[in-house]
Amino acid sequence: MDFSLTPEEEAFKKGVNDWLDENMKDLPDWYVRNDGSGPEPESDEYQEFNLEWHKKLYKAGFVGIAWPKEYGGRGATLMEQVIFNEEMAERRAPSGAGGLGVGWAGPTIIAAGTEEQKKRFLPKILSGEENWCQAFSEPEAGSDLANIQTRAVEDGDYYVINGQKVWTTMGMRADWAILLARTDFNPDIPKHRGISYFLLDMHAPGVTIRPLREMTGEALFGETFLDDVRIHKSLMVGEKNKGWYISMGTLEFERSNSNSAIGYLTTISNLIELAREMKRNGQPLSKDPVVRQKIAQFYIEANVAKYIGLRALTRQLRGQTPGPESSVGSLLIMELGQRLQDYAMSLQGPYSRLVRDSKHAIKNGSWQRSFLSSRGNTIMTGTSEIKKNIIAQRTLGLPRWV
Repeated sequence: MDFSLTPEEEAFKKGVNDWLDENMKDLPDWYVRNDGSGPEPESDEYQEFNLEWHKKLYKAGFVGIAWPKEYGGRGATLMEQVIFNEEMAERRAPSGAGGLGVGWAGPTIIAAGTEEQKKRFLPKILSGEENWCQAFSEPEAGSDLANIQTRAVEDGDYYVINGQKVWTTMGMRADWAILLARTDFNPDIPKHRGISYFLLDMHAPGVTIRPLREMTGEALFGETFLDDVRIHKSLMVGEKNKGWYISMGTLEFERSNSNSAIGYLTTISNLIELAREMKRNGQPLSKDPVVRQKIAQFYIEANVAKYIGLRALTRQLRGQTPGPESSVGSLLIMELGQRLQDYAMSLQGPYSRLVRDSKHAIKNGSWQRSFLSSRGNTIMTGTSEIKKNIIAQRTLGLPRWV
């Protein structure tokens, strides 16, 4: 892949930075301070701030940069999307709302949806008018996604859905969900061949969502109950019983997203600041050669993950879907995130026990929150063990373990 920018890409990069120069002046003080004093991520204030920032990005043409113009996108290149992501991370700009819609649901609808579905859903995903969540996992089917038990039974022009989903990210605020349900109940066929992919109205009768409180104290996830929920057949994505293959594409879009790696480069910058602030024997920890070497190693690994993400981008530039290298990058970045957060705790020493309510907490306990949140990193988008199996079978060509 050629990493040099064309004149057009250089002009785009300048336009992004000019826009950020102008619009970041209006960010609230709590965001600029970056000291953990802002509102909780699940609060109305924080969510409203995210939505307003999303709308600004959308009006400037920075949401769905590589999406087709006919559906509200910019119609630009994927490389320009990467440039935008990198500049946003470098400037520590807010990411905005709509991550699940823009990152997962939208690309899946573009790749596998009908023309009617594209026209109906894509513009409102981009504008932030409709928020999305993902209803894949179930209590007995997390990493073993093919074991889902939610049932979709045909009834005229509709499917009637019954079942339970769990770990529905921001489901309490979502308008729509991407949903997997079983449509073939023959016990003799392979489990993954009887699954279909639906678009679910989260406000439909029979949909109930309850918040799940995490160890951080927040409730960003929910569990979703589906009781005789009716979904019109026009809201099925792709063919009946072929939803497994579409869902694998959704997960590869999720895993191939280079934003996580770029975001960790920002976290490493914060870690450097922490090392400069914390002292041992009267000297900043940033002067300790062991600390410096450790942070340098984090920086190297984050860049490796970034370039793996760009490798996945190369496949998309060639008209292909992300491949198994997405699992390599996802495995690396998720485990890196945990190690990085562990190290931030060790740099704080006894202060690592102090959370937001303590006046002596470092950065108002923001590191403690991100440390607790990182415990789930190696479960998201499939456990580390699942990803290692994918790498072994699809990348290395090793036989399936029995």
